Amino acid sequence: MATKHLNQIDLAARWNISHRTLERWRWTGEGPRFVKLGGRVVYRLEDIEEYEREQIRASTARTFANPAA
Repeated sequence: MATKHLNQIDLAARWNISHRTLERWRWTGEGPRFVKLGGRVVYRLEDIEEYEREQIRASTARTFANPAA
């Protein structure tokens, strides 16, 4: 089975964000894993779906470890 790839324009449209956001995320090490083929950047669909699963949250509340405990 062939691996499906999306370019940054397609992924930005999927998530309704700017393609510049994806560029920034690549620069800062955020976002899904990507593949660089020469000068072209693509995202494997399996990596996109894994990243989406990792982002699922039940609440916006954050939990922090109590260093004094």
